Amino acid sequence: MKKRQFLGAAMAGGMASALCATAATAAKTAAGPVLLTVSGAIGKPNRGPLDPVRDQMMFKHKVQFAQARAFDFAALTALPAVTIAPTLEYDARPHTLRGPLLLDVLAAAGARLAAGDQLLLRAVDGYAAAVTVAQVRARRYIVATHLDGATMALGGLGPLWAIYDADRAPDMAGKPLPERFATCPWALYHITVA
Repeated sequence: MKKRQFLGAAMAGGMASALCATAATAAKTAAGPVLLTVSGAIGKPNRGPLDPVRDQMMFKHKVQFAQARAFDFAALTALPAVTIAPTLEYDARPHTLRGPLLLDVLAAAGARLAAGDQLLLRAVDGYAAAVTVAQVRARRYIVATHLDGATMALGGLGPLWAIYDADRAPDMAGKPLPERFATCPWALYHITVA
């Protein structure tokens, strides 16, 4: 093989490898606007560290991470969905909520979970609720993407809501409605796995 052909073939092979690596990285990152970021003890990150300029809300909420998993709406709705129908405190009526199990979202992020591990669920208004993996498993938390068949808007209860069916959770069903959802932040945008 002539030197010029060899170099050309080597460059083409290198470029093909670089393009494949770029495509693989692009496939891992969120295609649409990121709605949920999961950081902490995860094994499948698709983004780098917190950027104090681009991640203003997380920066102001004192979130820190070296890497995280970012989910857009398509990534969340691609996970198997669960439907629940809890009575909500806002109107004391049952409503249908649908979305993936919170544990499935964490599994998609590669979280390594034990029953006593802590999760910190953060809402856009700064509200944060600490729950254990055991609580999330027992109550079957979901990351709701839909309320009564419609997507949830930012400025309402969405676009994501970490919630469980309190009517069917033995440790919560007997409590007054305003006391059932303290660990269920609506407008969820970040989860820390500790």
